[in-house]
Amino acid sequence: RALTPQTAETDAIRFLVGTQSLRYDNQIHIIDFDDENNIINKNVLLHQVGEIWHISTSPADKGVLATCYNKTSDTKVMTCAAVWRMPKELESGSHESPDDSSSNTQTLELLCHLDNTAHGNMACVMWEPMGDGKKIISLADNNILLWDLQESSDKAVLSSSAALEGKGQLKFTSGRWSPHHNCTQIATANDTTVRGWDTRSMRQIYCIENAHGQLVRDLDFNPNKQYYLASCGDDCKVKFWDTRNVTEPVKTLEEHSHWVWNVRYNHSHDQLILTGSSDSRVILSNMVSISSEPFGHMVDDDELSDQEDQHQEEKIKEPLQDSVIATYEEHEDSVYAVEWSSADPWLFASLSYDGRLVINRVPRALKYHILL
Repeated sequence: RALTPQTAETDAIRFLVGTQSLRYDNQIHIIDFDDENNIINKNVLLHQVGEIWHISTSPADKGVLATCYNKTSDTKVMTCAAVWRMPKELESGSHESPDDSSSNTQTLELLCHLDNTAHGNMACVMWEPMGDGKKIISLADNNILLWDLQESSDKAVLSSSAALEGKGQLKFTSGRWSPHHNCTQIATANDTTVRGWDTRSMRQIYCIENAHGQLVRDLDFNPNKQYYLASCGDDCKVKFWDTRNVTEPVKTLEEHSHWVWNVRYNHSHDQLILTGSSDSRVILSNMVSISSEPFGHMVDDDELSDQEDQHQEEKIKEPLQDSVIATYEEHEDSVYAVEWSSADPWLFASLSYDGRLVINRVPRALKYHILL
């Protein structure tokens, strides 16, 4: 279920995948994609604790990652979180296949646990997007916990927290840290509600009630438009919100026929939206009308002669149309994760329940349409 790009690695195309095995030690697979030769190389790291439900990587340090995993104590299963370091030689993306002599599996080094004994089960761990890798937020049951990884980084100190209050058993399902507003805002999903929080005061700043008809599964922020947020859920829909006006979504996509587990904005071209669903499909959509370039690239006036100018202005007034670009059906099972590469904006990976990882590219025609 767990897939992430290696955020700090911007030269090589690299993804990390976590396993969910009940019998053996679980593993993190480091997937390096050699773009020129279309070859996938894999290294395996031992994760000597339970099934991995979520992985996230440090934005500042290629070797550091966090996982949420199951731990069985007595008769109870708890989902815990920890921060790990991978062996030095595996930190940055390399295209060398490991030689047979060195194929003994290496182990992740535990840096620290995010102690959640008092707070409940961990749903996810988020790193401060533009940060130095020292600030982490974890969501545990109905708690938001802000951690400070000390200089020694072998201890996580809880610096502040907030609890979701209300009727019933409230539990966060997912969250995202906004790259905007100096990284002082996060969004969380619980049940059918999406909430925004200020990380300085740990207070709620907006609330989208009944954002979806059923459980909200995932969220993502538009990297270029600070108030825009995407959500998806068990009502098979993907919705786009302007957090300044939360009464109605700006747009709704209804292309999937089952729960939508994941929604991701492209980091460079925010009209490209990736979604994965338990209908076994990955859909790439071109949401131009709500992107930061709704009219395509603007042409400088100086470059145009008067006649062209007239023509150009007429062209610019017409926004481009939103459309589904491609539906990918290589998976035979529920797609639980989709992610864009941190190194190549035209490349993405998807992971399904049967353990299949698929790497795809944005269709070339569209790529050149966006670029040229």
